[in-house]
Amino acid sequence: MKQVVLYTRERCSLCEKAKAVILAVRREVEFDFREVDIGWSGDLYEDYKHAIPVIEVDGKRAFKYRVEISELKERLSR
Repeated sequence: MKQVVLYTRERCSLCEKAKAVILAVRREVEFDFREVDIGWSGDLYEDYKHAIPVIEVDGKRAFKYRVEISELKERLSR
């Protein structure tokens, strides 16, 4: 089964939009979904602070900042 990870942070409007897309696709395509909050400090924060949201599919970066339903569906079908 495919795995999707969303790197996010609270008060991130782009993250909320990306999550909505992921959840919409999840109604049609089965995959595991996990959110990772990068917080406001630490290694994850330093790695992602200027790049969120980041969406990984099966451990590989697939999208940064924005994702469309059709693009995510296509990526999950590979």
